Amino acid sequence: MKRLINKKLILGAVLLSAIVFGSLAYSHCQVPCGIYGDQTRFDMIAEHLRTVEKSMKQIEDLTDQDVVNANQIVRWVNNKEKHADEISHIITYYFMAQRVKLPEKGNAKSRNDYIKKLTLLHEMLVYTMKTKQTTDTANVEKLRSLLHQFHGVYTGKAAH
Repeated sequence: MKRLINKKLILGAVLLSAIVFGSLAYSHCQVPCGIYGDQTRFDMIAEHLRTVEKSMKQIEDLTDQDVVNANQIVRWVNNKEKHADEISHIITYYFMAQRVKLPEKGNAKSRNDYIKKLTLLHEMLVYTMKTKQTTDTANVEKLRSLLHQFHGVYTGKAAH
């Protein structure tokens, strides 16, 4: 009987741990497994940008109505914030932490490429923050431009 209770307690603890810690897991664990693709990350950022822009437009439209629906405005603000956070997450944890490699010591070209990449990523983070602070779609356009520039520098293909 005691053995059965212990097994149930252990099983319960394992399940509880899986639920609690499983909800904390992110889609990318920073283990060099090689299953994530760079182009997918670029596409995800572009998709998040479209969602941020749509959210901004919805907020503006709802704010301009005669009868303001505060609930819907709050939902669109939260949506905008969530997708801006996802952009920041990809920039920080995928590109800056994992994909942009430290420059080779004494290699000026490697160092210059590194600085270009970090500068563009930092600018992207700043404009992502600005999309959270305002509904100015110029910030989204600036982010699109920076994403395009970064893609060119990152892949070694000149941006058009």
